[in-house]
Amino acid sequence: MAAQTHSHTHSGSAHTHDGIDWMARLAQLRRADEVDAPAIREVAERLVDRTPPGSTVLDVGSGAGGMSVALVEALSRRGGGTVVLVDATAELLDAAAAAARAAAAEHGDRVAVDTVLADLADEASLARIPKARLVWASHVVHHLPDQQQTLASLAGLLVAGGCLAIAEGGLPMRCLPWDIGLGEPGLQDRLTTAQSFWFNKMRAEMPGSVVMPVGWNLALAEAGLVGVNSFSYLIDRPAPAPEVVRDAVLNWLQWMQQITEDQLSESDADTVRHLIDPADAGYLANRQDVFLLAAHTVHLGWSR
Repeated sequence: MAAQTHSHTHSGSAHTHDGIDWMARLAQLRRADEVDAPAIREVAERLVDRTPPGSTVLDVGSGAGGMSVALVEALSRRGGGTVVLVDATAELLDAAAAAARAAAAEHGDRVAVDTVLADLADEASLARIPKARLVWASHVVHHLPDQQQTLASLAGLLVAGGCLAIAEGGLPMRCLPWDIGLGEPGLQDRLTTAQSFWFNKMRAEMPGSVVMPVGWNLALAEAGLVGVNSFSYLIDRPAPAPEVVRDAVLNWLQWMQQITEDQLSESDADTVRHLIDPADAGYLANRQDVFLLAAHTVHLGWSR
């Protein structure tokens, strides 16, 4: 999902604390939102059902707006409320807000949509964000230098009895057969290992990075939240997958090429180049055995 979601800037730049140009990935983020939409709607319903009618909900790190739309729809079905989109990248924030406002209009404009351009690592930015009954942050915290402090900042955005829900962790995505007929079998496992190396390097090289050597449940408790628990949801798009799923997997593989090629063997790097080349007989987007299976975990905690 940028802004912190996938993003974190100091002004309106599309480059964030992690050094990633999230604006350049807007089309990919939108495609991922489309693939995940059915599952995300269920998550939004589950979270909104825990809030009183008319609540204010924050989507922190709103990215391309997939969850923003789902929250608008869920609140609309409960009579209304307010969704505030928060992101560190101005261009992403505008795109997500447009999608959320279109969803609100489709449901009778019972939900107000506001935006805040903010960097969670900046106290002045935090002061511009309103308090809310529900704060959602998907794959945001791990892109910020001090994850524990970020959780404390997010917890500070809750009204009394409010819920912080962060999507972090789960199981790595699977999308390729073990043997794809190119190179050595087991490419996906090696890509996952290379991605983990990149992630550790990204965290280590992030300016001001602070380690958080505990699990998310303990970190939420350390942030002062109570009733900490979690649930996981599944993204299951089996083969033969529709074009949008194959395109999403292709986008993922292109991203893997960017961040992991220096970790891959020459043979694996060559295999990836074949898979992402539209002129190649092995072009991934034309394969009928591509699928997408992933599990994401949502960790919850409540303010006192």
